[in-house]
Amino acid sequence: MMRAVLMHQSGSPDVLLYSHEVEPPRIHTGHQVLVRLKAAGVNPIDTKLRSRGTYYPEQMPAILGCDGAGVVEEVGEAVTRFRTGDEVYFCQGGIGGEQGNYAELNVVDERFIAKKPRNVDFVTAAAAPLALITAWEALHDRARIEAGQKVLVHAGAGGVGHVAIQLAKAAGCQVITTVSSKEKAEFVRQLGADETLIYPEVDVADTVTTWSGGDGVDVVLDAVGGKVFEQSFAATRPYGHIVSLLQPAEVDWKVARLRNLSISLELMLSPIYFGWFAAQEHQAWILEQCAQLIDEAKLSVRVSHTLPLEEAANAHELLESGGMQGKVVLTI
Repeated sequence: MMRAVLMHQSGSPDVLLYSHEVEPPRIHTGHQVLVRLKAAGVNPIDTKLRSRGTYYPEQMPAILGCDGAGVVEEVGEAVTRFRTGDEVYFCQGGIGGEQGNYAELNVVDERFIAKKPRNVDFVTAAAAPLALITAWEALHDRARIEAGQKVLVHAGAGGVGHVAIQLAKAAGCQVITTVSSKEKAEFVRQLGADETLIYPEVDVADTVTTWSGGDGVDVVLDAVGGKVFEQSFAATRPYGHIVSLLQPAEVDWKVARLRNLSISLELMLSPIYFGWFAAQEHQAWILEQCAQLIDEAKLSVRVSHTLPLEEAANAHELLESGGMQGKVVLTI
């Protein structure tokens, strides 16, 4: 048996129940590996699935947690990319259906995992995958950023935002970012942001337009949604590109249409949900690229809080309280 956190029904954080007596997963195809988890990242999607229900409500109890890092303990007969003892990290499972990573063990297809960055611990590695993949897909795969471009990252101190700033800088872009406090402004400056805006204190669109030279930025990454998404139209240059991580609703598209903007949507969990294997392999490749950047000290992931596995409910409460600067991680 193994230790894990089970969710038998949706609701408040106290529906997450810690147990010592959970049946461990087992390899059942040749390309799977068994990973002994050392840490699991806690993401906003985890709290949404807990409160609203998983993607597979008929398959309960569920084990949440998309992000994991650990050591390969066993490999399937057809596995070629990994061997016992390899340190890995990944974003797989945790949306219902396939087991997530709030547990001691998990089984994952070798095609969908990557070697852990050598220069960080398991806690930092577990905090990274979902944020890395989301930011990379938004900036490189959707907006196709290029050196010399100007990029606006909303919520730059958040889990995705603080990674996006660094990826844009690594690509040779100039970055302006919005934050909610002076403390967060100092944090994002340390990450390389060229300009920071404390959004309650300024007109974001006007300030961004002035900073960019008058036309607006080339690319906007919207990690906030709502009115922030719509207000970003005026901050984006004609024929520029906006990528949103949220689902737009009740939007007045007039300014976006007048400026001939391109709009993209980003949800990195879709390949896991729909079983898009090629896309999942691409996400593992993204983790490989990011591991190299981390080992070259060109990319870092901030962990704000660590809690033991049995305090998963407290971790959800902490995340839902808002104002996070970095990631929350469960140690196993």
